[in-house]
Formats: sequence, structure tokens, C-alpha cells
Amino acid sequence: MIRTIDDIDLSLDDAQAVGVICNFIVDQFHKKGFYAAVIGLSGGLDSALGVAVAAEALGPRHVTALAMPSAESSKASLEDARLVAKQCGVRLLVEPIDSMEHALFDGTTGVDRVRIGNAAARFRMIRLFDHSHRHHALVIGTSNKTELLLGYGTWYGDLASAVNPIGDLFKTQVREMASFLALPQRIIDKPPSADLWPGQTDEGEIGYDYETIDKLLYLLVDREFSLEATLGVGFKETMVRDIIRRVTASQFKRSLPAIPKISLKTVGIDFHLARDWGH
Repeated sequence: MIRTIDDIDLSLDDAQAVGVICNFIVDQFHKKGFYAAVIGLSGGLDSALGVAVAAEALGPRHVTALAMPSAESSKASLEDARLVAKQCGVRLLVEPIDSMEHALFDGTTGVDRVRIGNAAARFRMIRLFDHSHRHHALVIGTSNKTELLLGYGTWYGDLASAVNPIGDLFKTQVREMASFLALPQRIIDKPPSADLWPGQTDEGEIGYDYETIDKLLYLLVDREFSLEATLGVGFKETMVRDIIRRVTASQFKRSLPAIPKISLKTVGIDFHLARDWGH
């Protein structure tokens, strides 16, 4: 019975969850006929966990990590990426995206930080999918459940991937699993950040801490609590309404592009096949 916020327990059976994720990765790769993976490694917690589970599932020699710093990226992030790659035994390629940013924005005035951040995320995904094509390697995503629900990510940027093994883990569960897998403590402890500009943090942008967000999302999504029920547990109405707004407003990022219905069977409306149909 959930009576207060403190009653909400998001802890995992980590060994079992890691097993499920690794089996999922192996199954997805075999169904699609791939044996190699490529993943963006930013030096942050989510991508570190993505690399760790991919290496565990496929073997380190089948996983390539790409660090893709921009002019705005901190040097510490690249150092942390190297640390994770070394610990997990995967190959790390460093491919900066500065030249791509310069080609887009040089001579352009009034470019705000959101535009730059979105472009950086999409440039990184261009590099990942280009590597995917050249080396017959599936792109592994690193967006957690909290980010997916809030829409906290760039459409066709960091939200794009072929397989996303951590997509059903709330951010706090990502941290828990990273601890279970003994990833570097400094990466587990540092404030979550997309590293889009100096001093940028996820929680600073969103306005709430991840532990509180995750507990609220668990009630709203997993347990299907009403707004009134979440208030009864102890959440503030302003936060609940804001989170509901974010989840609702970002639904387009979790869906196929809208298509008008003209034919008998329309893709995404009444033509639905299993993702692995034909394999």
C-alpha cells in the first residue's frame, strides 16, 4: 500500500534485471543478423551503463564506443568515457563533431543554446549510424525511461537508436544498476548532464530531482494513479501538472510521424506488424 512518497520503492533485483537486459540484447542482435554494436559514450551514467550491458551481452570485442565531443564538451567527460571503455574492455573511437557544428552555424547569428544542443545530438547520431552502415553494427541507444517519458532528449538525435536496452529503467534505477555492475564511482556520483554547455545539468533544467520525478512517473505511468491520487500521496500539484504536461507534450517523440488516413491500411494506424516480423 502506497500511502506516502516514502512508501514508493523503485529498487530492482539487479542480477535478474541485468540478465533480462543481456538476453534481450542477444535476442535482438541475432534476430536482425548483427553481431557488432556501436554506442555513443559521453562519459555520463546512461551511456556508461549501455556500454557495460552491451559488453556483457555481446562480448567486449563486439562493441565499439564512440566519444563525440563538441567545443562545449568538458574535458572531464572524455576522460570518463576513456575510463569506462577501459574498464569494460571495449574499443573507443574519438570523433569530434566540431567541424560539423562549424559547417552548420558559421556566419549565423542569434543561435541559442537549444539549437546548438539539438544539432550536436543529431550530429552524433549521424556519426553512429554511419559507423553502423560501414561496419554492420547496430546502434545501441542510451535513453532511460525517465527521459523517454519526459521527452528530455532530441528527436532523431539521442532518442534515435536501433535497440535501447536501458529504456525501461528509471534514472534512479540506472544509477542502482551501475553500482551493481561496479562502474566507476565518480561517474555514478556526478550530477547528470547532457554536457551541452558549461555547468548544464539535467535536474537544473527540468527543475526537480530525479528521485522525486521517478517516483511520480512510477505512480502516473506504471500504477496509473490519477492526479488526485498522487496529491494524496504527498506530491505537490504544480509538479504533478508539470510532469503530466511534459509526458503528454512529448508523445510525438515516442510515435511514428502523423500520417493522414487515405488507404485501406495505413502505416501506424491500422497496419501493425510485430517489430521482428519477417525475421
